[in-house]
Amino acid sequence: MNIRISVRTKLFLSHILIVVFIAGTAGTYFYLSAVESLMNGLKERLQASAGLISQTLDAEVLRHIRAEEDTVSPEYAATLDQLRTLKRMNPDIAFLYVMRLEAEKVFFIIDSDETNAQALPGKNYDHDLPTLRRGFTSMIVDDEISTDEWGSFLSGYAPIKNAKGQYLVGIDMRADQVREKYSALRISGAVSLFAAILLAFILARILANRFMMPIRVSISRCSSIAEGRYDEQLDIQTNDELDRLIEAINKMSSSLSLSQRTTQAAVNSLHQAKNELEIRVRQRTADLSEVNNKLSQEVAERLVAQKALQAAATIDPLTRLFNRRVIQERLDLEVARNSRQNTPFTLIIVDLDHFKMINDTHGHDAGDSILVETGVRMKGIIRGQDTLARWGGEEFMMLLPDTDAAGGLEVAEKVRVRIADTTYYFAGQEIRITASFGVAQYDGDLDRATMAADKALYQAKSLGRNRVVLADAES
Repeated sequence: MNIRISVRTKLFLSHILIVVFIAGTAGTYFYLSAVESLMNGLKERLQASAGLISQTLDAEVLRHIRAEEDTVSPEYAATLDQLRTLKRMNPDIAFLYVMRLEAEKVFFIIDSDETNAQALPGKNYDHDLPTLRRGFTSMIVDDEISTDEWGSFLSGYAPIKNAKGQYLVGIDMRADQVREKYSALRISGAVSLFAAILLAFILARILANRFMMPIRVSISRCSSIAEGRYDEQLDIQTNDELDRLIEAINKMSSSLSLSQRTTQAAVNSLHQAKNELEIRVRQRTADLSEVNNKLSQEVAERLVAQKALQAAATIDPLTRLFNRRVIQERLDLEVARNSRQNTPFTLIIVDLDHFKMINDTHGHDAGDSILVETGVRMKGIIRGQDTLARWGGEEFMMLLPDTDAAGGLEVAEKVRVRIADTTYYFAGQEIRITASFGVAQYDGDLDRATMAADKALYQAKSLGRNRVVLADAES
């Protein structure tokens, strides 16, 4: 008794198997993702610990500790005891240490290591780690495990108080076992994935062979018909819908055998017409392809030119900030919005103090570097809806929507402190610079508000620079 199973059922069963194996593969993927999440959590805790500990240390207390003979100082002993106490409180911490950056070299100040391998003050750390160097200015954690003479660690860094880009605290967490487990999990996941793919391939191959067998026979028979052998018949059964295909091929073979002579002339004529049509289509296709390529090239060139013109019209080429034209347009938009909704906005004009002296002393390249870095620092403080533009020379303008004069003063003071209290670096040199600020709230007349802010700026200059001045209401 032959059981009839439809092609649809066979395909359904094969799809079920494929889905099962895909699910297994997805499970492996999510398992590895979970391991990665654990690693990210470890890095977050490391960064938080570095940030907290950095606030308990003051660079002013440690500045005189520079060489091995300074280990007798009470400041060194007190800080070393503090670091070792923190280390004992957290078993995950392998080492705590304070480092100093001087002349592009990194030196140990204090190391919590309680073995003979302890790094004494003044010891040069000769491993060039980009993450460590960035730790002198901001909190940061290694992206991957690093190895040095003390072992393999995942490290976090944070500048301590009053560091001025020269001091940091570092935390090392031992990572040997974590890395081994992580590697084992990766190998296990890779083996599981490979096994799943291999098994899915084998099963798919078996199913495909069973399904394709009658199709291959049918194709072979069609090839025989194409060669003019019409008397052969297929004698196979699949017990599914393919039986109808086999029957149709057998009927077609019989019909063609009867009509071969009468249709041969028509077939020859059709072949000739087909060949001529293919020639014309190929020629037309080649012509259209050439025209299309030329049009595509022209469109691409125009798009590149359009983007270049747009950038040149809106972006300052040095600082990559908006130029004067863009902020003027946004000022006009804020004036229109103020007239509709009566929402306040404030202008701030910023001018770098003694900028000509910087150019004369350190060169125009240094001046350009300071302009770019100042733009970056100001953008890091203002909001996303605020606009910062280069107003001209060493002047910048900030547009603060939905902000009154008091809010503008607060923002200007934050920017002033950021510029004045943070050292600029160029070609290995430290450069200190300040800025003066003129703040004015829009009062119904844009030109008057701009002039008021400019007047307040020059008042700040005349009062000694490095200050924020709010425009008088009468201005």
